[in-house]
Amino acid sequence: MERRLIPVKLDSYKPLREIVFESLREAIINGTLKPGERLMEIQLAEEMGVSRTPVREAIRKLELEGFVVMVPRKGAYVAGISLKDIADVFEVRAALESLAAGLAAERITEEELEALERSLVKVAESTEADDLTSLISADTDFHDILYRASRNERLVQIVSNLREQIQRFRMTSLSHPGRMRVALEEHRKIVEAISERNVELAQQLAREHIENAENTMLNMMRKMEEEGAKG
Repeated sequence: MERRLIPVKLDSYKPLREIVFESLREAIINGTLKPGERLMEIQLAEEMGVSRTPVREAIRKLELEGFVVMVPRKGAYVAGISLKDIADVFEVRAALESLAAGLAAERITEEELEALERSLVKVAESTEADDLTSLISADTDFHDILYRASRNERLVQIVSNLREQIQRFRMTSLSHPGRMRVALEEHRKIVEAISERNVELAQQLAREHIENAENTMLNMMRKMEEEGAKG
């Protein structure tokens, strides 16, 4: 059997199921496990040096986050991503993010602005440590604070409905070399515009931030397609 996954390394403060989940998620993000590929519990367990139980639990969690789809009577498969999927999700997200940033510039409280600044520090720390998992968490918190500061419950609800797709694309985009630092600078500019109550600039910067993430995703997808064609 060809081994593609690295055996898990035990971490004293993380449950085994979480380590397995993060390993499989990373394998999907970096293309080791490709869209449309069937996930065989026994094979994955053997490659990672664990039992089937944490693998099964990880696959369930990956399904909840949109990385895996379950096909009745066939099993689990890596969820596919098409260029149309990317364009559709980012088109909606760019509009929502721009609206949220503009509303936040008008309505954000001092406490929320402080939370946004603290979140920015966490993003910076994760970027410096080159810790993708921590960065994803910090980046998600940053945007969640922004949505809440908009004071628009419908907007928050719509974003929540897109959470799974957004999360996968966020992980894929931020895993691209150099994107972490660029995103950090984009976040800083957005926070500055909001703190200055500059509605139009906040809207513009937020839209550009999402469009840049989309372009990163599209470039990665095209590169993967080219490499697949060569292979």
